[in-house]
Amino acid sequence: MEDTTKVLDLLDELEDLMEGATSVPLTNKVVLEAEEIFAIVKEIRLALPDDIQQAKWIRDERDRILAEAKSEYERIIREAKKQADYLVETDDITKRATKLANEILEDAEVNSRLLKMKTYDYVDKMLYDMQGKMDELNMKYFGEMYTNLEHTFQAIGQTLNANREEIKNLAYKTQSEANSQKGE
Repeated sequence: MEDTTKVLDLLDELEDLMEGATSVPLTNKVVLEAEEIFAIVKEIRLALPDDIQQAKWIRDERDRILAEAKSEYERIIREAKKQADYLVETDDITKRATKLANEILEDAEVNSRLLKMKTYDYVDKMLYDMQGKMDELNMKYFGEMYTNLEHTFQAIGQTLNANREEIKNLAYKTQSEANSQKGE
């Protein structure tokens, strides 16, 4: 967040330089100190990698949360199977154990899907917010003069879109699995 604020402050400084610059008569052009502009652009570039690292952290965090959810799901399944095997002593106990095991399994699957969906929503929101910040920076501060930076923002936006699409696909797959299991 601090780097984002720094980038925004630097962009404000760049905007102030442009607003205070001497204009060339009979044109829409202004005279700016190239060294000042390059120094500010350099500082902006130095501040941007932290935002990019944050996006990587979000992806890694998503993977970690999904791995934990899968591990928890598998643990619950193992426990349900052990409990079901233990209770299979008589016909009446077998029926109750089968019913209980199915309920536990269903609860585990519902909880696993719910955790996955919440994770997808959280990661999607983080990616959406990051994408919005990047779009805002791009639209507000970079025009013709910064085409190279614009391409960089577009590439980041495409990566974020791809990550969001991956999250949506995982959510759809999870929902589809749930629907197909209900149909069985």
